[in-house]
Amino acid sequence: MNFQRKSLIVLVLLGCAFVAPARADRVDDYVREQMRLRHVPGLALVVVRDGKVVKERGYGLASVELGVPATPDTVFEIGSVSKQLTAAAIMLLVEEGKLSLDDRIAKHLPETPEGWSAITVRHLLTHTSGIKNYTGLAGFELTERLKRDEFIKRIGVHPLAFEPGSAHSYGNTNYNLLGYIIEAASGRTYWEFMRERIFRPLGMSATTDRDPRYVLKNRAAGYEWEDGALVGRDYDLTDVFSAGAIVSTVRDLVKWDAALGGERLLKKSSLERIWTPTRLNDGREHPYALGWYVETLRGHRRVRHNGQTAGFAASFARYHEDRLTVIVLCNLGTNGLAGRINQGVAKLYV
Repeated sequence: MNFQRKSLIVLVLLGCAFVAPARADRVDDYVREQMRLRHVPGLALVVVRDGKVVKERGYGLASVELGVPATPDTVFEIGSVSKQLTAAAIMLLVEEGKLSLDDRIAKHLPETPEGWSAITVRHLLTHTSGIKNYTGLAGFELTERLKRDEFIKRIGVHPLAFEPGSAHSYGNTNYNLLGYIIEAASGRTYWEFMRERIFRPLGMSATTDRDPRYVLKNRAAGYEWEDGALVGRDYDLTDVFSAGAIVSTVRDLVKWDAALGGERLLKKSSLERIWTPTRLNDGREHPYALGWYVETLRGHRRVRHNGQTAGFAASFARYHEDRLTVIVLCNLGTNGLAGRINQGVAKLYV
């Protein structure tokens, strides 16, 4: 009987040993095929299950010109995945009593126009402010470097698209304004606050500002697919600021994911808040919460955000009940690209 029990245990362990590599091979095959079909030069992937990294790999090239391979340490622009980090910074200040989600933004940004008087911090976080997205407004150059006063002045001349809280309209303006509020409430620059309160405490040593003037070790080159050919990106989204100007690695984002799994950075009540869908004025629910979309995939609840800049795409998704996180960073600026690959990888696990 004892011999039979031991034999059974050995067989189970051997079975597990074969299952894990088989799944890993399926992931590799899927990612490589997607990269081939979508002309992706380089990609980094990490999968976390039950708090442990079960898949971590780079594919393709971080720099096509130099032949540098992509690795888990390659630094990519993460675009609007930055919004979840900006939202966390706001919640840190809420926990400290330095601001409230229901504060009118004029309390922290007194130069805002009278027409914005009803807009709250919560409205900015949930994209329900009615403020138009500056990237679609006439007179804005995507490569401009604007100071706070000039940024607000240029946007403030445009009427609101709707009454604050009555609808949802995704846009970078909301999160740029949140960056200014972080500065006003903390007395630090946005980047100082992010480094001192989030990046350094979590050991995210490769995560920083994407300023193209910085010399960053392991930084990937960005590419676009145009007219059947791979080309280098031809412009730089300088003004994305707190809405999408963070660069990071999949290894650093695993540390961020770990912080979201406990109370190392934010209290449980704050985490519950950031993952609660928005309730509009008329009672309708919208899946965008505080820097995250709250959705389901095949009946599995997930919170996620994608990002895209010129030459880069990113996707970060957490499946809470499954204790699964999938993070994809790549150096091709195709809208929705990283999100599709992320979802495809997740389907191999849930």
